[in-house]
Amino acid sequence: MASDYDELRPDVKESQEDSLEAVKSANAPDPRSVVRDLDGDENLDGGDLPGGEFVDGELIVHFVPQGDDEFVCQSCYLVRHRSQIARLAGDAAYCTDCEA
Repeated sequence: MASDYDELRPDVKESQEDSLEAVKSANAPDPRSVVRDLDGDENLDGGDLPGGEFVDGELIVHFVPQGDDEFVCQSCYLVRHRSQIARLAGDAAYCTDCEA
């Protein structure tokens, strides 16, 4: 006797039909009430942002000048060590990553 392996088992087929009927009969919320609920969340109290915070202070950045053994790639504009020079064109230097 030949078997159709693509056919669903009877117990799986019944559970799928039951779940479809459950979804169809479920009470969905009114779309306008959902929009009202979402609009109400826009009023944030105290300037708090989800996932972040404001900090009163200065941003301090330490600047490190380009070293004698470094160059700026004229393609990606990253500072690289001179051992990564792939091509020189006049005063322009290109790194091995950009020339690959």
